[in-house]
Formats: sequence, structure tokens, C-alpha cells
Amino acid sequence: MRKGYVWNAALWVLLVHPALWAAGAGEALFRTHCAPCHGPKGEGGRGADLAVRRLPRAPDDAALSAIITTGIPGTQMPATRMTAEENAALVAYVRSLGRTQAVRAPGDAANGKRLFQTKGNCAGCHTVGGAGGRLGPELTDIGTRRGPAYLRTALLEPEAEVPENFASYRKLIYTPDNFLWVRAVTADGKQVSGARVDEDTFSIQIRDASDRLYSFRKDELRELHKDWGKSPMPSYRSVFSESELQDLVAYLASLQGPS
Repeated sequence: MRKGYVWNAALWVLLVHPALWAAGAGEALFRTHCAPCHGPKGEGGRGADLAVRRLPRAPDDAALSAIITTGIPGTQMPATRMTAEENAALVAYVRSLGRTQAVRAPGDAANGKRLFQTKGNCAGCHTVGGAGGRLGPELTDIGTRRGPAYLRTALLEPEAEVPENFASYRKLIYTPDNFLWVRAVTADGKQVSGARVDEDTFSIQIRDASDRLYSFRKDELRELHKDWGKSPMPSYRSVFSESELQDLVAYLASLQGPS
């Protein structure tokens, strides 16, 4: 009798209240496929913060559904195989995350901005709002793409989160996520090292630490080394106090891109 009651209750939820079933299924799918990168509550990690009202890459449900299905080329967002029903349930759950109250990173963002520009000299390599260096990834909207925990790790252990999985199947550069440090030696022995800006089958473009841009044909290079998982960014563990680090993370988390 009890088993029949449980089965009938489950059937009632599925048939009479499909929205309740979709919500539960969506959460389960999210925890399995999305939480390892986006955080258990969508708060962000190595994946974007999804607990926001506006997702820049997914302004509507159709765009979000397409991203789930095909992924985002040049990033760590993979394609996912799901049925149409599962996809719809996951879309609904992700949208529900944006209706919750966003949790702000603790700290003084204004002081974090000052530290970014002065003590940390972060603007020497990173651009925010059109100002700053171009050696490192642009950070104008980093708060929408990364969670506070990820940002803290990136400051303390820069190489811990450098992507290492692009070498075998992604040749073109679409986003700053695909950061790669390269070292080239020309036919006449000149050595150039810097961040890869772009690459195709026949050529590669490199930006060095002085912001000088080089373009080489690969068949003209004596050597070309790709340092996957390496970063020229130093650790700030001994540079900032704990409170300063908290303020800097608060500032980076506040960067949401153009209004």
C-alpha cells in the first residue's frame, strides 16, 4: 500500500505538476554537469557566476539552451549531451539561480581598485574598461565570468587555474581563457617570448612583456615552444595582507562589464 502511494505521488508530480518535476530534475542535472565549474549554487568558480539576473552570453532561454548543447568554443565550457526535456529543465533551473539574492564578495572594492592600480601593479598587464596593459587577459567583465573563490586562487597561485587542455583540439583564440605563454627563436637566432595573441596553421602572433606585437610564419622559426599551464603572473601571497587581498577580490568581483 505504501509503495503504491509513493508511486502515485511521483506520477502526480510528473503529470499534474511538471514544473515541480522540471525544477528537481534541473537541480540534479546542474549538480552533476555544472556545479564542478560553476559552484554548487551557481556562484562561480573556474566557470562563470550564474547566480545573476543577466547572463551576457545567454540573454534568452534559446541562447542558454544552445550554449548547454554546443558549449563555447575556445573556453572551458564543453558541449553536453542531453534530451530536450533535460535541456529545458536545466535552463529553467539556471534561470532560477538568477532570481535569488546575489551574495556580494566581502571587502572594500574601492580600496581594492586602488591596490589593483598601485601596489599590485595589475594594470601593467591587464586592461579594465579600455585602460591598462594587454599582456594578460582583459578583466573588464571578470566578475561575470569568475567567482570570488577562483579570483582569490588566481592571485595566490596563478598557475593553478591556467587552462592546460587546449593544445590537442583548439588552434584558434576566441577568449582570454585560452591563455598560452610561448617562446620562439627566429632563423637568425632572435628570441621572443610572450602571450599568444592568435595562431593558425601557418602563423602565430605574440605579444611580449613590453607590449610589442610580433607576427611570425611558423616555417621561418627555428624553434617554437608552448608552455601550457604556465603563467608569467607572480603570486601575490607575500604582497598583500589578508584584508588587502579581500578588498582586491571584492573589486575584481565587482567588474561586470559595460552597463
